[in-house]
Amino acid sequence: MAALSKKNVYKRVLRQIRPYRALVVLTIILALVTVAGNLWAPIIFGDVIDLILEPGNVDFDGMVYKFILLGCVIAATCIAQWLMSIINNRITYEVVKDIRAEAFAHLQILPLNYIDSHSYGDIVSRNIADVDQFADGLLMGFTQLFTGVLTIIGTLALMLALNWIIALIVFFITPLSLFVARFIATRTYSMFIATSRIRGEQTAFVEEMIDNLKVVQAFNREDENQKLFDVINEDLTKASLKSIFYSSLTNPCTRFVNSIVYAAVALTGALTLIFPAVLPVAFSAGKLTTLLSYSNQYTKPFNEISGVVTELQNAVACAARIYELIDEPAQTPDAPDAKELENVRGDVDFEGVTFSYDPQKPLIRDLNISAKAGQRVAIVGPTGCGKTTLINLLMRFYDPQSGKITVDGLDTRSVTRHSLRRNYGMVLQDTWLKSGTIRDNITIGAPDATDEEVIAAAKAAHAHNFIMQLENGYDTIIGEDGGNLSQGQKQLLCITRIMLCLPPMLILDEATSSIDTRTEMRIQNAFAKLMQGRTSFIVAHRLSTIKEADIILVMKDGNIIEQGSHDELIQKQGFYYTLYNSQFAK
Repeated sequence: MAALSKKNVYKRVLRQIRPYRALVVLTIILALVTVAGNLWAPIIFGDVIDLILEPGNVDFDGMVYKFILLGCVIAATCIAQWLMSIINNRITYEVVKDIRAEAFAHLQILPLNYIDSHSYGDIVSRNIADVDQFADGLLMGFTQLFTGVLTIIGTLALMLALNWIIALIVFFITPLSLFVARFIATRTYSMFIATSRIRGEQTAFVEEMIDNLKVVQAFNREDENQKLFDVINEDLTKASLKSIFYSSLTNPCTRFVNSIVYAAVALTGALTLIFPAVLPVAFSAGKLTTLLSYSNQYTKPFNEISGVVTELQNAVACAARIYELIDEPAQTPDAPDAKELENVRGDVDFEGVTFSYDPQKPLIRDLNISAKAGQRVAIVGPTGCGKTTLINLLMRFYDPQSGKITVDGLDTRSVTRHSLRRNYGMVLQDTWLKSGTIRDNITIGAPDATDEEVIAAAKAAHAHNFIMQLENGYDTIIGEDGGNLSQGQKQLLCITRIMLCLPPMLILDEATSSIDTRTEMRIQNAFAKLMQGRTSFIVAHRLSTIKEADIILVMKDGNIIEQGSHDELIQKQGFYYTLYNSQFAK
């Protein structure tokens, strides 16, 4: 996918802000009050100086009034600025909340081929780190952009009113800082993009190492991984230093221009006071003080805006990565007239199904399978033959390129994914448990289940005994991915989920692979009861676990090369016979 242009990113950010336009209008009004107060204060202070006429001739009554007025103006300005900051924070983090919600919602409907082809760490980095960087830039923009622009306009107008000669000097010198800022900003955007990309790579690498720390330590890969991390870390350091160095040139360059402006105002104002005949403009020491204050106020926003521009480059670069994720094509949506799959019997048919993850590497070609309601269908074959692919197709994680898969005669593409998946119970070799209690993990598919039903399901799955040995039984809190539970215990909890839901169709993909032989025998008996009257697809490498299956499908290179019962396939003495004997040869 082509990278988004800055212009398109800005347009999308503005669309995200649109729902909060009332707050934006309010913050502009408060910015006007803040700027008005900041501009009024120097005028009052200049008037105070002009009330000091000469030694012994000071208008103290007038000064008291002016100082009271000055205090009121400063107080009102501070309150307006405080309220503006609160509203700016609200706008920024509401927008960030919306973007995160949109990104996460889109993530859940992305096709699995996107998830399978991108590192998890980079996806996490886009949703967390990039959004945080975007928030920082957006907040700075709201905080300084409005007041900066209004201050520039207001101070220039007042300087023209006080002394048009000095105003023109300021007007012609100050824009140099904007040209400098723009020149630098246009060249740092690509640097910030590179920094965000490398940050995503680093997040992905760290997450991968944490997930596989046992394997790393078992194979003594610590030193090699440290070297790989150091390379990525060094790349990130170089990219960050480069982008920050060039962007940081903005501030000193604009400050240099600002100093020139201040010196020019002071010099011109002093000459006007000393030689009034040369520069015939009504002027006073108080007005010079006011103009010096205005020159500072006029140049300060240029400096701040240049900083905002720099920060916005980083924010826009991060926003572009977020929008790229949001723009990824979602999975094919349910058909407008998709039906709800209800009262399922469990007749499942593959009719001329062809599928491959990579068009250049065909996997499944013209596959035909017929599973009647209540049948136990075992799928066996060597690694990479397409067993797990069949499961992905059954659950509509992927759709076939040609042919169709039907449930009770209905093409699965004509029913909603939600209703299809609700009618399948799935236990995979790779367990998944969330942070929470044991009970929370068991009731994922049946949140309204009673304690009695949960305990009955756990007993049926032979999980009750080990659960009761935990510190708080079913209320024991486990961490991400099961915490300190053994792999077998995690698998038992996943099996308990299915025992609790009792869907009409089952998928068991190496469901007992992590359980000891004795427990496996007991679970097989429990599964035998569970599978009665339910269409079941069983993927197994241990062929002893599928001897009782009604149909055994033997796969090789994406094709069904043999099918039949265990006894029938043994009598054929074909590929299944060889596989079976390889596991039980003396």
